[in-house]
Formats: sequence, C-alpha cells, structure tokens
Amino acid sequence: MANIIILGAHGQIATLVRGRLLRETQHHLNLFLRHAERLKSVDHQRETIYEGDATDTPLLTKDMNGSDLVYANLGGNDIEEQANSVVNAMNANHIKRLIWISTLGIYDEVPGAFGRWNHKMLDGGYLETYAAAAKVIECSKLAYTIIRPAWLSNKDVMSYELTQKGEPFKGTEVSRRSVADLVFKLINHPDQHIGESLGVDQPNTQGDKPSFY
Repeated sequence: MANIIILGAHGQIATLVRGRLLRETQHHLNLFLRHAERLKSVDHQRETIYEGDATDTPLLTKDMNGSDLVYANLGGNDIEEQANSVVNAMNANHIKRLIWISTLGIYDEVPGAFGRWNHKMLDGGYLETYAAAAKVIECSKLAYTIIRPAWLSNKDVMSYELTQKGEPFKGTEVSRRSVADLVFKLINHPDQHIGESLGVDQPNTQGDKPSFY
C-alpha cells in the first residue's frame, strides 16, 4: 500500500484512475484540486481532500507531505509555473516518482498531414506552454514519466500503443480509458518507464485528423 497524491483530481482521466485505485488496490489517495466541492462520493477512510492551486508552492509542499508518488493531471496556461511548483514541492518532501500528463506534439514529433493539423489546432500558446512544462520535468532530478496522449475521446475502448521521445507519433486519437490504464499500471509498477516520455495512441487510427473531427 502506498500514499498517492493526485493533482488535478477532478479531471476526467484522474477520475478514471481514482476509481480503479479504489476498486483494485489498497492505496491511500490524497486528492488535490482547486475546488474540493466538485468531488463526490469521497471514501473518507481511504481518501484525503486538499483544496488549492498547484502554483501555490508552500501549500502544495505541505499537502504533498507523506506521499510516495505524485500523479499530476494538471492543465492551463500556467502549466509551466505548475510544473516548477510540483518539482519544488517534491524536492522539499524528498519524493522522487512523478507521473506527468502532457500532450502530443511538444517535440514536433507528429509527422505528415496530422502533424500540420495538430500544429494548426494547438499552436499559439498551448503546445508552447506544455513543451516548456515538460522541459522543467525533464531537467529535474525526479524519477518521472511524461505521458503524451493523442487526441482524447470518451470511447469505451482500452487499446493503446506507446512511442518513445525521438520516435514519430503514430495514431491520431486515444481513449481516456486507455490513458487511465497506463497511469494505473505505472502507479502500481513505479519502477517502469522511469525517465521516459511516452506517446500514447490507439493502434490503427492514423489519418489526417482524429475520427471525431
């Protein structure tokens, strides 16, 4: 059993991960989010709620105390600031293991027509800020795994493949359920994929853009 802190605990992928952790493990969950009232059906024997902003480093440092692993499901225009805050809070608490959700395209690794479409959709502040945040994580001394999902769907499908940093991204889309499965496996096998940045897509979804666009 471990103490897991989930940052951005109300996010869709985080909610899926949380549900599986409660059903399939005995881990204690520390749930950190901006608006605690958004969480429903809290198991107070196994879950502790923390309300705050991830850019508030002193608060995050205090609330992270006692955690063994950090799963960050954060987003927003200030994602680089959040990344710096997470790294500093983890260092202050001597926590090493981090699972960080990012996005595809931060290394310009998406080829062809889909890569051009992805740039058109995400350039102008989104890709740039997520790339900067990933660089903060990669320059830290943490035992990190960065996850770069393809365009996300709510399909009831669990099917995914991985690519490494430096390899061309493959498919155009992936289900949140699939990404949640990868996170769940990393939490339960924290020695896997350390120091790696993983592209995640559903096999056989290559094309000019995701099927739902």
